[in-house]
Amino acid sequence: MKAKSLPLLIVLLLAALSSSLSAQDWVHTGTNLGNQRIRLAAADFKPVAADPDTPALKATFDATLASDLANAGIFDMVSKSMSPQAMPGSPQEINLPQWAAAPASAEMVAFGALKAENGRLVVYGWLFDARSNSQVLGKQYNEAASQDMARTVAHRFADAIIQQLGGGINGIAETKIYFVSNRTGTKEIWAMDYDGQNQHQVTHLGSISLSPRISPDNSRVAFASLSKDGWSIRMYSLDLGRLVSFPGGTAGGSNQSPAWSADGSKVAFSSARSGDPEIWVADASGGNLHKLTSFHGPDVSPTWNPKTNAQLAWVSGRTGLPQIYIMDQDGANIQRLTDGGYAISPSWSPSGDMLTFSWNRKYGPGAPGGQDIYIMDIASKRWMQLTHDAGTNDFPSWAPDGRHIVFERSIGGHAEIWSMLADGTQQQQLTKAGGNFMPNWSWK
Repeated sequence: MKAKSLPLLIVLLLAALSSSLSAQDWVHTGTNLGNQRIRLAAADFKPVAADPDTPALKATFDATLASDLANAGIFDMVSKSMSPQAMPGSPQEINLPQWAAAPASAEMVAFGALKAENGRLVVYGWLFDARSNSQVLGKQYNEAASQDMARTVAHRFADAIIQQLGGGINGIAETKIYFVSNRTGTKEIWAMDYDGQNQHQVTHLGSISLSPRISPDNSRVAFASLSKDGWSIRMYSLDLGRLVSFPGGTAGGSNQSPAWSADGSKVAFSSARSGDPEIWVADASGGNLHKLTSFHGPDVSPTWNPKTNAQLAWVSGRTGLPQIYIMDQDGANIQRLTDGGYAISPSWSPSGDMLTFSWNRKYGPGAPGGQDIYIMDIASKRWMQLTHDAGTNDFPSWAPDGRHIVFERSIGGHAEIWSMLADGTQQQQLTKAGGNFMPNWSWK
C-alpha cells in the first residue's frame, strides 16, 4: 500500500513545485528578473589627472557605480577581490581575456577613466563583451565637479548599462523616493535617492503630513496634511519650492491619500465631504471635482493604472474588512480582487497587469497572520507573498522599472523604509534616522 502511494506523493510534490515555479515565472515576466544573470565586472576607473579633487570624486563614482549595478537585480557582480588589479582607462588598455578567465569569469566588463580639471568632472565609460572582445556601450560625461555630480554621473552610466543589458528597460539609479519622516519632531515630507542616499526634508509645515505622491513629471508632490480646518490635500511645487493652490482638496470633511493619473492631468483622493469617505477625482489644478464611488463603507487609497490611465484600484470597506477593488476611471466595472483578510495600500505596476499591496490574510483576534507585502496578477488573481516573518509591512510602491518595490516595515513599533526586488529578494533598509513612513517611488 505504501509502495503504491509513493508515486502519487511524488506527483503531488512535483505539481506543487511546478505551481511554485509558475508563480515565479509570472512575477518575472518582462522584467529580466529570474533569468540567468549576466556576470558583470565593474572595474575601478582610472584617474587621468593630477587635480587634488580627482581621488575623492573617483572614490564616490566607483562606489556608486558598483552599488547601482549590484542593486539592479539582473547581474551577477564579480567581486573586486576576484577582479584583475589593473585599472584600464581605455579600450586599448584592457586585457579582456584576463577578465573573462577565472576567477573573475566576467561576461561583461564596465571600465573607464575619470578626471577633475578646471572645475569640471570628465568621465569616459565603456562596456565591453569579454567573450567576443566587442564594444557594447561607450559614454562620455562632462559636468561641474562635485561629489553630488560624481554620484549623478555614476547613476547615468549605470542606467545606460542596465538599459542596454536589461531588455531596454530604463534603470532607476536617478529616481527618487518620497516619504514621511518624524525625525525633526513633526511628520513632514522628505525625499531621498533610490538607494537611500541624499535624504532631505521637502516640507516645513510643523504639522502632520501623510501619503506623499510625486507627479509623473517630478514637478509637484501631492499629500494629505492636517491644519486647523482638518485634513486637506495639499500640493507642493518642487520647481517653486513652496505650496501651490489645490482648491478641490480643501473642502469640508477628511481628505486623504492622493494619487496622480499617469498623464499628470488628474488627482484622485479619498474625501468624507459627502458623509462616508469616497473616491473623488479633480483636475491637477484642483478644479472639475467629481465623485467616483457611492457605497456605504469607507473608500480610500486610490491608485491609477499607469499603463492605460483608464482604471483605478482602491481599498473599500463596503463588505466589512477592507479589500482591494478595481474600477474604470468613470466608476464603472467594479471588481473585487482580494478574497478575505485585511487588504490595504495598493500600488499598480508600471506594466499595468499587477498590483502590490499589504495583506493580513488571517486577520482577526488571536489569528496567527502577519501583515505582509503581496503582489497579484490582476487577470488571473494569482498572488504571491513577498515578505515573511519580519515585522508589519505596509505602503508598498512600485519602481518605474517594474523590478523593485519600496515599502514601510515596522518592527517593535519603529517604522523604517525598505526596498526589495519584485520577487521579494534583496531586501535592504534605506532609512535609519527617526520614524519613516509611507514611501512613494517617482515615475521616472
